[in-house]
Amino acid sequence: MAIYPHWGVRDIDVRRRRVYGGCDRPTLRGDRTVVRINRERLWADLMRLKEIGGYDDDATGLRGVRRLALTDEDAEARRLVVSWMREAGLAVRVDRIGNVYAERAGTEPSLPCVLMGSHIDTVATGGAFDGTLGVLGGIEVMRSLNEAGIRTRRPIEVGFFTEEEGVRFGTDMLGSAVTAGRLTLEYAHNLTDATGATVQGELVRIGFDGPTPEIRPIPHAYIECHIEQGPILAEAGVDVGIVTGVQAISWQRLTVRGEAAHAGTTPIAARHDAGLAAAEVVVEVRRMCDSGHFGQLRGTVGNFAVRPAQTNVIPAEAVLTVDLRNPDDALMTKAEKHLAGFVDDLRRRHGVTATWERMAKTAMVPFHESIQEVIAASADRLGLRYVRAMSGAGHDAQEIAATCPTAMVFVAGEYGGISHTPASTPAPTPAATASTSSPTPSSPSPSRSPREGRSPK
Repeated sequence: MAIYPHWGVRDIDVRRRRVYGGCDRPTLRGDRTVVRINRERLWADLMRLKEIGGYDDDATGLRGVRRLALTDEDAEARRLVVSWMREAGLAVRVDRIGNVYAERAGTEPSLPCVLMGSHIDTVATGGAFDGTLGVLGGIEVMRSLNEAGIRTRRPIEVGFFTEEEGVRFGTDMLGSAVTAGRLTLEYAHNLTDATGATVQGELVRIGFDGPTPEIRPIPHAYIECHIEQGPILAEAGVDVGIVTGVQAISWQRLTVRGEAAHAGTTPIAARHDAGLAAAEVVVEVRRMCDSGHFGQLRGTVGNFAVRPAQTNVIPAEAVLTVDLRNPDDALMTKAEKHLAGFVDDLRRRHGVTATWERMAKTAMVPFHESIQEVIAASADRLGLRYVRAMSGAGHDAQEIAATCPTAMVFVAGEYGGISHTPASTPAPTPAATASTSSPTPSSPSPSRSPREGRSPK
């Protein structure tokens, strides 16, 4: 998802611990078993997967990944990941929205599972670790448990969700939103890409229209490991982040319509310039962020197009997207109302029409405090330094949080944590560290029922 908002390091709880060194074999500390994953194997898998959809990026000089959801590249990546799941002895199933789950049996199979996961689709100019770290890291956890001969009471599952990025079909966190019940399967199946291809048709085409019901059994808990997509961990000098929640996100598309006219013969006062009116929206979004009136608001106009897009013609139409993010739901509502009023004023001043289309809207989602404490305890046992921070980007975890206790682990990225470019990459050691610091099978359970405290949507 989009770049992580910048909150100052001084506002973050930083825990400083001695970095623990040692071998990869299980080590006993009191009554806890610390299982260390094979970092070289995990890194090799990440490197292999990134070549599916890989390309040489001229802008960064790095190797990027272009693997949009339900494309041929996504299908190839899915088949590879499924093969790794099966090689680890996991039972794989695919649901009707294309989400893939792999289960490691527990000694009490009737108990709800602990679920790990993320996504393997990318943006058009993506890096190798956005989402994939959580999926491949989860598989590596399963392998390590197998090699350590550890059996768990609960089943453990690792999975990946369809179309998390929302790039191809316009709805982010699609697969997780369907399985959590926020979106219906019919709605998701009927979404189309720019060519008119439907989600359902593409699932059938690539062979991932599974038979399993899309509303999955409620997990006991969900854990997602992800690259941070921001600079906070790097600025704090730590490798692991404990995520307290995901801020509210609002996506809207604004269409402004004016009147096309000759650029040389039409007086300024007589123009109905859709491009000019839309440009004022861009400036106003930034002014709102800088004003301090809307808290920690982050606003982005990421897509802007005018028509007829001719040098000597005043634009008759402008279409732009507005991405607003805020950790405070009330201030998010205030920001949306302010921007709507600003656009109403544009109509009067420029003699244009303006139409809003809601693309997506999610409330702030807090993560489960007791699971955060389990992650912190795991990091403490490993001697790791960590921070606690709010996620500025949307994740599948925010959807699954509506069904069960949920938390996330962040790993620091290179290049200042930049995301959605080929430069979004962690080093091998932080990647392995984050996977290892996820709660182990012997970690304490969440303190409340999975059915309690659903997150607002």
